[in-house]
Amino acid sequence: MSTPTLQNFIDGQFVHPRGTELLDIVNPATGETVAQAPVSSPDDVDLAMKAAKAAFKPWARLTPSARQLALLKLADAIEANADALVEAQHRNTGQPRDTIRTDEVEAGADQIRFFAGAARLLEGKSAGEYIEGTTSYVRREPIGVVGQVTPWNFPFLMAIWKIGPALATGNTIVLKPSDTTPESTLELARISQGILPDGVLNIVLGNGSTGAAIVDHPTPGLVSITGSVRAGMAVASGAAKTLKRAHLELGGKAPAVVFGDVDVAKTAAAIADFSFYNAGQDCTAITRVLVHESIHDELVEALSSEAKERKTGSADDSENYFGPLNNINHFTDVVTKVESLPDHAVIATGGHRVGTTGFFFEPTVITNVLQSDDIVQDETFGPVITVQKFSTEDEAVELANDVRYALASSVWTTDHATAMRVSRDLDFGAVWINTHILLTAEMPHGGFKYSGYGKDLSMYGVEDYTRIKHVMSSLE
Repeated sequence: MSTPTLQNFIDGQFVHPRGTELLDIVNPATGETVAQAPVSSPDDVDLAMKAAKAAFKPWARLTPSARQLALLKLADAIEANADALVEAQHRNTGQPRDTIRTDEVEAGADQIRFFAGAARLLEGKSAGEYIEGTTSYVRREPIGVVGQVTPWNFPFLMAIWKIGPALATGNTIVLKPSDTTPESTLELARISQGILPDGVLNIVLGNGSTGAAIVDHPTPGLVSITGSVRAGMAVASGAAKTLKRAHLELGGKAPAVVFGDVDVAKTAAAIADFSFYNAGQDCTAITRVLVHESIHDELVEALSSEAKERKTGSADDSENYFGPLNNINHFTDVVTKVESLPDHAVIATGGHRVGTTGFFFEPTVITNVLQSDDIVQDETFGPVITVQKFSTEDEAVELANDVRYALASSVWTTDHATAMRVSRDLDFGAVWINTHILLTAEMPHGGFKYSGYGKDLSMYGVEDYTRIKHVMSSLE
């Protein structure tokens, strides 16, 4: 069977790119090449930008109810094409199919419906006579064309997070999916045909050079990325050259702060779920467990036992709690970080590759680490967690906040006052109490510090894709 060559989606049609370089798309569960994707050139990006620019005014001038109707139809079409979306993504990620279906496709359809409703709920300052003889009011308008870059860890869902608020508010889009996971995004484009007007959603395939061409292009008024800190810095720097707005959802190093009054077995099971989900390839995943010294040894033992129960590496993906690491470069990076631990660190469980086919890695628990260790300070983005002990609440908060990332965190305790104080003091964009990682369309998601700025989801995320205009009229 020949390997298919993927195409860009521009102005409502799949088109051959002008760039001639091709990238292999590899199924990380098998190591097999399943497709080839083009590296779109600046000319390809320019073609997509022109299509998006031409489509902008007609789309922006639709009533919010008309855009809502289109998004509701798109959500229905996503559900009707769930099988195709699941298979397209599974080929590129190796994730368990049930996980893709439930946590990305079904959740994505639900979130599109939220954004559809949000299209009709934009708010601004009340009109009024703030200067005698005049009336002022505020218009909340779409920005125009927006450039977007999505990651490989949740390819379909992250595309939904990008396009949902942008389309609801009347923007048009040029989006580049990750170079290793483009197929579910292309399937989304196919589904959108006949629902979204031509040129409203455009997909260009490629690598970092294609993303840079989107950022450098003069047309977008905003560029948005979900990705690494390094990539986010490059986007912010590139956007600054032409004073584009930037929307950055970047890395994380989420702590779970566990006090001595918890049910250890129940807490360990929950932390294992939230740490090893999607092979830890989630910027909100628990990566650091900070536990009170009174239950440290008991929790480490329980966590290690729970880690061993989270299976991976089976050829039958229904048997896996999580799938493989996404690509050979990332797999090598995770292996190197674990193999390069300082001598004082102890691997309580895991630490090795699973099998010889694909990029599977064991759930791994590491103890006896220091706050200054690279494994504590730097994002691993794999099924790897560290455990540190603390003696006081102040020490716990200090250790939790002492990293450059500030996206997600959680506090585990049965004491309400402790939960309120610690959630106040944790310097992260999200704080969960006795749970972790759960997200809802109605609530914002985004971080501080090196985790970026701007919000996804919620009305805050919707407003990020708008601009504010003051209009004043004389009453005479």
